[in-house]
Amino acid sequence: MHTLAEYRKPIRPERIIQFGGGGFLRGFFDWMLQKINETGEFCGSAVIVRSIDAGADGDAFRTQNCNYTHILRGTEGVETTLVDSVSRCLNATADFDAYLALADQPELRFVVSNTTEAGIVFSEEDRFSDAPPKHFPAKVTRLLYRRFENGLPGFVFLPCELIERNGDVLRDCILRYAALWGLGEAFCRYVTEENVFTNTLVDRINTGYPKENAPALGYEDKLLNTSEFYHLWVIETELDLERELPFSAAGLNVIVTRDGLARYRTRKVRILNGAHTSLVPHALLSGFATVKECVDDADMRAYLERAVFDEIIPTLDLPREELVSYAESVLTRFSNPYIRHYLADISLNSVSKFKVRVLPSILAYYERFGKAPETLTFAFRRLIEFYRVGTTRDDPAVTELMKTRSVREILENRELWGEDLSFLAEVIEPCE
Repeated sequence: MHTLAEYRKPIRPERIIQFGGGGFLRGFFDWMLQKINETGEFCGSAVIVRSIDAGADGDAFRTQNCNYTHILRGTEGVETTLVDSVSRCLNATADFDAYLALADQPELRFVVSNTTEAGIVFSEEDRFSDAPPKHFPAKVTRLLYRRFENGLPGFVFLPCELIERNGDVLRDCILRYAALWGLGEAFCRYVTEENVFTNTLVDRINTGYPKENAPALGYEDKLLNTSEFYHLWVIETELDLERELPFSAAGLNVIVTRDGLARYRTRKVRILNGAHTSLVPHALLSGFATVKECVDDADMRAYLERAVFDEIIPTLDLPREELVSYAESVLTRFSNPYIRHYLADISLNSVSKFKVRVLPSILAYYERFGKAPETLTFAFRRLIEFYRVGTTRDDPAVTELMKTRSVREILENRELWGEDLSFLAEVIEPCE
C-alpha cells in the first residue's frame, strides 16, 4: 500500500451518522468503532456530516477514502491503529439533499456528535426552509422530520458535547424547533417516544496531528491523529446499549448506566479537574511551567497526592478502590511525555474554576470531618496570593476584588462563592 486511497477497506453498512469529523471524534468514537468492528460482533460504518467548508481535512477525507491512522502515545508506550470504519464524509451546506437523504436509510441507528459546547443551542433565526439551518439541533430537526414522514424508526443519540445532560438539552432544542416551525404534536411524540437521547460524559486528551516528530508510516496521511491511551465514556440510558454496541467485547472503558452519570461527572470534576485547579496557583508561584514538571518533582507530586488521596477522595461516594484507581490513572496522564499542559493556560478564570472544582471538596470535607482540609485550604490561600502577585487571566472585576480586598472580605463575598466562607478565614488568613 503506497497511499490510503489504495487500501481496500471492508464494506460495512452505514449504521451511524456522525456530526463532526475533527480530531476528537476521530480519536475517540471512530477509534472505538474500529475496535468494535474488529471484534466481529458488530459490523457498521459511520457517515460523517460536516457543516462548514472542510478545507484541507475535507480534501483528505476524499483523497484517502476516509481512511486514517490513529496513534495512542503515553507512558504505556505507542499503539497504532488504521481506522477504516468511516464510509464517507458529507458537507451539509454544499450537499443538503444528500444530507437529508440519510433520513431515508432504515439501517441507520445511531447519531454521534461533537459540535463543541456551543453547538447544542436553539435560535429563533433558524428556519425550516433553510438549506441547511445554521445550528446543529435545527439540522437534526429537519432530518428527524423527514424520517418521521418516511415512517421509519428514530435514532439513538450519543452526544459528546461537554455540557451537562447533553442529550436532554439536545432533545429540548429539537422540541423547541418543532414548536417554532409548527411541525405538529404527532412529530413531537415521535421525537420523545421513538428516539433515545442519552446523556454522556467523555474523557480523552486528543493531541491531533504530530507536527513535530511525525512517525514514518510508509504512506502519507494528512488525517493522522494522536491521543493519550486513557479513554472514558459514561452513557446514561435505559437502553441495553451493550447488546447493540459491544463495548465490553472490545475492551473499551465505556460505562453504560441507568442513573449514575452524575457520580462519574462529580468524580472527574473533583479529582481530575480539581487536581489541576488546586495545583496551578501553587505551582506557578513556585516557578513551574507545566503539569508534567510538577508530577516529576517529588515535593509537588506529594502535594498533589495529599490533595487527591487524603482530602478529595474521602468526600466522594463511589467505592474507594474505584476512586483510587481513577486517581492513579489521572497522575499517569499528568506525566504523559507527549502532552504539554501549560499551567498558565490552565490558570484562565481560576476563581470560577476553584468554586466548581475544589470548593465542593473543601465544604464536603469540613462537613464530614468537622475541620478544614489542610492541603486544599492551602491551595485556596495560594489562589488568593496568585491573584495578588501573579499574572492572572480573569474578569477584571474579579481580579480587582481578589487584589484589593482583605481575605475575610473575599471569603464573605457570596456573589463570588455562592455562600459566606468566612468560617475558613482562620486557616486562610495567614496569606495576609
